[in-house]
Amino acid sequence: MNGFAIQATKVVKRFGDFTAINDINLSVPTGSIYGFLGPNGCGKSTTIRVLTGLLSPSEGQVDVLGLQVPKQTEQLRQKIGYMTQKFSLFDDLTVDENLKFIGKIYGLPKKTLTHRINQQLSTYGLNSLAKQRVAGMSGGQKQRLSLAAATMHSPELLFLDEPTSAVDPENRRDFWEQLFDLSEQGTTILVTTHYMDEAERCHRLAIMDSGVIKADGEPETLMNTMGVTVVEVKADKLRQLKEQLLPYPEVISAAQLGIRLRILIDQSIADPTHWLTMRFPYLNHAELTIARPSLEDVFVTVTGEGRQ
Repeated sequence: MNGFAIQATKVVKRFGDFTAINDINLSVPTGSIYGFLGPNGCGKSTTIRVLTGLLSPSEGQVDVLGLQVPKQTEQLRQKIGYMTQKFSLFDDLTVDENLKFIGKIYGLPKKTLTHRINQQLSTYGLNSLAKQRVAGMSGGQKQRLSLAAATMHSPELLFLDEPTSAVDPENRRDFWEQLFDLSEQGTTILVTTHYMDEAERCHRLAIMDSGVIKADGEPETLMNTMGVTVVEVKADKLRQLKEQLLPYPEVISAAQLGIRLRILIDQSIADPTHWLTMRFPYLNHAELTIARPSLEDVFVTVTGEGRQ
């Protein structure tokens, strides 16, 4: 991958007295799948709207596909695709008619349009649904059609705003396989999500909280450099242990997973299992295991969600 499809520098977006995006820097490599992970209301969707030119930044510089945003937004729109979580489709039109409408919006010639519709129907498994009205389709079918519509004009850059929030796990998995196919063909993809498993699939990832990018890097790197040790404890009275642990400043997070308590302890503690047993002697008879960090661990570490 050469160069960057998106470069944003010190971007701020305010709505009156409210700052939705606060001094963010962003570099998205060409051809990559770049993820935005964060809770609802953290600024993910606002960031996408700024990057696509739908909103003008209050401060900062935005360069997308070599074009300055918002100054060159009109040229940019022909080069990007945008798929929202609510699937921007026309319920009273058929699958074929939706694709034809989108293709005409992007000015595809008639011969190219027909070829492209047939290509998209085949690629996204919609051939048997071509004459089906959207209103009668399932969530997974609508998702496939929405992606087909967003890529009708073969965009260089695809923005996906929580595109899997309304579909089941199987459809989510299939959807991601299609994203990897697009990436392999050279399309750059920026996707917002609040699913940890999806975030781990991205080539690179930013974690946002309250309008600020708190972490940015490859998922594996973020997990390996998070600055905590993860200890899993199998013992009695886990709820009580959790409440006793959280007041300690060395404990970043404690969350119960089935019959185990997953504890994130600051790496300043050289021997976390010894630290735990010294403070809670009954844990000498419990099962304590050092565990591999997860992306959820990274998230609660950088956002402080673990103490809520």
